[in-house]
Amino acid sequence: MTWLIILGTIVTLLGLVGLGVCIRKAASLRGTGDADKVRSQLHGLVALNMGSVGLAGLGLAMVVMGVIL
Repeated sequence: MTWLIILGTIVTLLGLVGLGVCIRKAASLRGTGDADKVRSQLHGLVALNMGSVGLAGLGLAMVVMGVIL
């Protein structure tokens, strides 16, 4: 089950990279003055954030299953 651990680690790292991208984009929006533009871009970031957290969680579940099996 070594392949499952390796694959799970890769999936988890992809999720963490997505979270890093989400944080950078949100930080860049801080200085913007237009509230409607910021709000619309934050809605897109929420989807990216949830997808990244889900991907990281799936990867961690794969690692745990690889360790158990």
